[in-house]
Amino acid sequence: MHTLLVLLGPTGVGKTDLSLRIAEYFQSPIISSDSRQVYKDLPIGTAAPTADQMARVKHYMIGMLSLTDYYSASQFEQDVLSLLHTLFQQHPVVVMTGGSMMYIDAVCKGIDDIPTISPEIRNAIYAQYERDGLQDILEELRQYDPVHYDEVDRNNYKRVIHAVEICRMTGKPYSSFRTYSRKKRPFRIVKVGLTRDRDELYERINQRVDQMMGDGLLEEARRVYPFKYLNALNTVGYKELFHYFDGEWTLDQAIEKIKRNSRVYARKQMTWFKRDEEIRWFHPEEEDIIGAIEDRI
Repeated sequence: MHTLLVLLGPTGVGKTDLSLRIAEYFQSPIISSDSRQVYKDLPIGTAAPTADQMARVKHYMIGMLSLTDYYSASQFEQDVLSLLHTLFQQHPVVVMTGGSMMYIDAVCKGIDDIPTISPEIRNAIYAQYERDGLQDILEELRQYDPVHYDEVDRNNYKRVIHAVEICRMTGKPYSSFRTYSRKKRPFRIVKVGLTRDRDELYERINQRVDQMMGDGLLEEARRVYPFKYLNALNTVGYKELFHYFDGEWTLDQAIEKIKRNSRVYARKQMTWFKRDEEIRWFHPEEEDIIGAIEDRI
């Protein structure tokens, strides 16, 4: 049976380098499961593979969209399943790597068929959030969908807003679309997780932010600043620099915030991944890691 090898882990852990080695070993292409690398205008801030890396191994789901294009985990699921159907005709093993938790789950487990939000509704609710904050939107969720209101992380404005978007779009509670049923896939899925000691990971994250700044992240953020209202740019590395452009923070403050928020995101990723008992964990520099992975396939 064909195998999808999913290489996952927190930001900065070392997925890219190892994914290239694994892909070359299995003569496999790489599918990115990073929800921001799909946008072509954000190569530095999303740590997208370089031209040299993409010359080594064929990559998919990289830089295919403009910032204004709507995209979702549900669309990612459909696109990757279609892509795998084609790739498995030539490759017994395909590597998928990234750290976007919902995108990975969408491919491995399936995602509920939730309606696409119209640009009018999305723009209206984000304008309301920017103008008035989250409280009125939370109250709307409480009235329309008390079940999800009791479940949702009310400090996570993106999840709150998304639920209310669905309520407004369909006139039905968001919770009515959640089935939590796992879909069967016509291929094997092997999940390999990468992890490091916390201090080691945090130091790598800090160094990576410094490297991104040296590579031109400030200029990249300035180019996309006119689109800062887009959800694609509500992303660590950009939103902090937008505060600098707005005169609210110094550049040094913005850089420190990027490092801090990247570390926070890494903790969230690990919390999510640790719930998945199918993942076998490795240190990225473990001896004969590829041999250990091959034993699982």
